[in-house]
Amino acid sequence: MCGVVGIVGKNPVAQDLYDALIMLQHRGQDAAGITTSKQGRFFMRKSNGLVSEVFREKDMQNLVGNIGIGHIRYPTAGSSSSAEAQPMYVNSPYGIVMAHNGNLTNAAELIPQTYQSDLRHINTHSDSEILLNVLANELAKNPQFQPTPEQIFSAVERTHKRLRGAYAVVALISGFGLIAFRDIYAIRPLIYGRRETDNGAEFMVASESVALQAQGFAIERDLEPGECLIITEAGEVYSQKCAENAERISCIFEYVYFARPDSTIDGINVYKSRLRMGEKLANRILEEWGENHEIDVVIPIPDTSRSSAIELANRLGVKFREGFMKNRYIGRTFIMPGQKKREKSVRQKLSALELEFRNKNVLLVDDSIVRGTTSGQIVQMAREAGAKKVFFASAAPPVRFPNVYGIDMPSADELVAHSKSVAEICSLIGADRLIYQTLEDLIDCCTANRHSLTKKFECSIFTGEYITGDINEKYLEDLKNERRKAKSNTNDNLQLVAYRDKTEN
Repeated sequence: MCGVVGIVGKNPVAQDLYDALIMLQHRGQDAAGITTSKQGRFFMRKSNGLVSEVFREKDMQNLVGNIGIGHIRYPTAGSSSSAEAQPMYVNSPYGIVMAHNGNLTNAAELIPQTYQSDLRHINTHSDSEILLNVLANELAKNPQFQPTPEQIFSAVERTHKRLRGAYAVVALISGFGLIAFRDIYAIRPLIYGRRETDNGAEFMVASESVALQAQGFAIERDLEPGECLIITEAGEVYSQKCAENAERISCIFEYVYFARPDSTIDGINVYKSRLRMGEKLANRILEEWGENHEIDVVIPIPDTSRSSAIELANRLGVKFREGFMKNRYIGRTFIMPGQKKREKSVRQKLSALELEFRNKNVLLVDDSIVRGTTSGQIVQMAREAGAKKVFFASAAPPVRFPNVYGIDMPSADELVAHSKSVAEICSLIGADRLIYQTLEDLIDCCTANRHSLTKKFECSIFTGEYITGDINEKYLEDLKNERRKAKSNTNDNLQLVAYRDKTEN
């Protein structure tokens, strides 16, 4: 998962872009980048690391101009090298920089196409570079000295026809302005807003509403599926739906895990949806475990599950307590590359408060169970802290299938629920009881909001049904092998670094 932002302002935008990326940092901690534009020139800084690590005072001073885009990343397709950090640049036509959130499922087909038909060379393993070159090629088909909205809309329409998968895009065209567009299912979020200043209106596009509101931008609306939004350097706004048969089918995992609780995506308030997840879970516990459920205290696994745990405890009429203290300087373990890093990180990230566990039957609430290793360690920590019994509740249904639309869980072998029953998972993680949300209830939690813009959701990690219609067993097997190869290359590089350190010291 990644985060994107774009701003067209009346004043320098570098600081606002930086601040927006800070608000989106939860979407990835692998790399960050900003590109600004002034008088037809691009100014770029990008590298691996957190936003606060990538940008220093000197870097910010060099990012001049009143228009720019930014990106934060954790690796999905391709490697995690700095070469894959975004935004990415292509010089023809016009000069374009682009940032992308999502994953192209037909990237393997597009690479030879872009070379053989478009005469464009792809130099990295990133599907974002492929997307950028496809867009650039379509813009070049009707060349004009200065691009026009009609030319851009036509190019985006042709781009949609060539792409499969999930993509939310922001891009700058040198000397012209900003463009933003979503895939035909609007799987990945993209929203824009407006801020009035003494010099005129400024505009921002971002992955989540919280990034806009923190900078004082009033929300205009979420982009439609297949829609392209154009904001020129002069502040002129154009929009058009650029795809037939487009339908909003948002990724439901945004509401379960990825998005901040203070965000609203496609009309659905994330916080309220998570409260409902807790209420639905409590109802299931009462139905399946009865009034004599034995739960003394409900404890969330910070931070994403807190909202659900609070409402669950209220509904059951039992105490809610913060039993785990979180180290704020450790990244989100689910999106950490490498199993060993994840396992080591859990105990660095969380410490159990014995006072809340000793001689109690505790219900631990998490947003989901993906690989099961983190859950198992947390259950063990609860027992070590003195819990009599440890129950476990997941606010999401069992995660059984890989995601191919921008979430880093490509291999079914890594998913604990793929081939195991609930009872087997319960035994594996060491819990006394385990309960999951149903998919029907999860969808209801999101659609119950009267402002919801979507009634359908991308739920492939729970159902194995992929809405783009191009995913089969061969694709998933190839993806698994690609992941193993990338992991092997990373291990080889780490061993080489260790050898060099040893010989140099």
